[in-house]
Amino acid sequence: MQLTTLDWVIVIISIVLSFVPAIYLMRRAGSSTTEFFTSGRAAPWWLIGGSMVATTFSTDTPNLVTNLVREHGVANNWVWWAFLLTGMSTVFFYARMWRRSGVLTDLEFYEIRYSGRAAALVRAFRAVYLGLFFNVVIMSTVNLAAAKIANVLLGWPMWQTLGACAIINIAFASIAGLWGVLITDVFQFVIAMTASFAAAYYSLNQPQVGGLSGLVAQIPPSTLQLLPDFSDWPLTLSVLILPLTISWWSVWYPGSEPGGGSYIAQRILAAKSEKDALGGTLFFNVAHYALRPWPWIIVALSSMLVYPELDDIATAFPYIDRSLIGHDTAYSAMLVFLPHGVLGLMVAGLLAAYVSTISTHLNWGTSYLVHDLYRRFIRTDADERHYVMMGRIVTGLLMLCAAGMTFLLESARASFELLLSIGAGSGLLYLLRWYWWRINAWSEIAAMAVSFVVSVGFFVAGKTGAAVDPNVALLVTVFATTVAWMTVTLVTRPENDATLIRFYQLVRPAGSLWGPIPAKAGVGASPDSISMQLLGWVLGCMFVYSTLFGAGTALYGYTTQAVVFGVVWVISGAGLIRILNRLWV
Repeated sequence: MQLTTLDWVIVIISIVLSFVPAIYLMRRAGSSTTEFFTSGRAAPWWLIGGSMVATTFSTDTPNLVTNLVREHGVANNWVWWAFLLTGMSTVFFYARMWRRSGVLTDLEFYEIRYSGRAAALVRAFRAVYLGLFFNVVIMSTVNLAAAKIANVLLGWPMWQTLGACAIINIAFASIAGLWGVLITDVFQFVIAMTASFAAAYYSLNQPQVGGLSGLVAQIPPSTLQLLPDFSDWPLTLSVLILPLTISWWSVWYPGSEPGGGSYIAQRILAAKSEKDALGGTLFFNVAHYALRPWPWIIVALSSMLVYPELDDIATAFPYIDRSLIGHDTAYSAMLVFLPHGVLGLMVAGLLAAYVSTISTHLNWGTSYLVHDLYRRFIRTDADERHYVMMGRIVTGLLMLCAAGMTFLLESARASFELLLSIGAGSGLLYLLRWYWWRINAWSEIAAMAVSFVVSVGFFVAGKTGAAVDPNVALLVTVFATTVAWMTVTLVTRPENDATLIRFYQLVRPAGSLWGPIPAKAGVGASPDSISMQLLGWVLGCMFVYSTLFGAGTALYGYTTQAVVFGVVWVISGAGLIRILNRLWV
């Protein structure tokens, strides 16, 4: 589909406006690594929350939701809806402690919580593993989604898309620092969400769909259900049961880390206060799980009527590379029905979502490689401007690595799944290390080592024709990893008292699992209350889920269910406000 002059003008204006904050803040971002990586710890709640939600909305997100809906219905989204439990635990249990820690990156945590060579080893390893390998593969998946969309809408080959994207992202991320990323994220999120609602509106207006009433009448009820079909036990187990009981607390993934981490922790650490850290993380979870899904779901459901089979997409777009056609391509295919002007807005929105995610991953990955590796272990005596310069150089190199990896993504996809599985089982450790004094650096090393060995074992088994069911592999990996690190924790010595006392004085965690340390620290009781935090977590989850499902049942025209969810929404919302007032005293 050809974009008109109007469409291109809208796209160009969007790009130019995105660069204005970056250019304006370039000198401030370059003054120190604190400014470049944590925006001087002065960001308000709405800015860090908006940036979090913008970062998790990329070109691959609507594609993923479309893929999930077309394969197993709306209920298939529980594979990521379940991670609200993780997000809300970060809001009420961990956000304020992260802010109190005062670290520049979440990896710096290892050398304030632990001591000695083991702590340094964990920090260095995770800086390379997460900042380079893991980060590059994630950016590659985002690049691939952008290449698919550009192939459908513009007819561009992959190399052309990646070339244009690399220039934009290297220029933006290398000069902006986190200040520019935060401010631009909010602007880009507004554009992206406006475009998402427009896509849903025009998808419903297609003759094959016939509006909301036509959509609900034609789509099978089983596809519209918010819960999977319990008669299909294997699907229910993988889509609902395991995510709600195991995955949310046991699996580490950027944006949904047990205990917080990666760019979520980076945003929390950039907050100007503990209140802003909690408020911004809460805003992110509400917007991420309750605001964004339904426009994407509506487009996905509409695509099932317009393009029932993948061959229909191939027929409608004969110029598309056949290797790129999948159920996720249906989202891009639905965008061709947008009128000119709106199409330009959509391209601008998708570009904004893409740049937001990639620039965050570049800044986050660079912070690990420069602050946690280069500055800590290689060049320890340089001035701030040197480290900022290294940050800008590493930013460009990371983007080039991600662009190159995108061409290999078909063979790297299995490797990406392996990277995800390697973190399985370590989540409980990340939750408890704040609250249990016995956990030490060897606990972390044991968790990483056992998870790696078990995951690679299952990976090799699959390659040799002895594949194990993914659900079984997950359970075995979680069990083995948890038993291993718990055993190591109990048979090795805890960290020395000086390290534990210093950490407790800094973070002041609540609860009774710190043994003799609070008495030795002499700082009084924790400002946190486990019971209040737990109640806030429950009410927060109820509020978001009732918003999500209330909106869905209202769209379906299921009035009774919508009213029930509305009542839960009012009650949980009122309780949540009271809890927040208590926590912010």
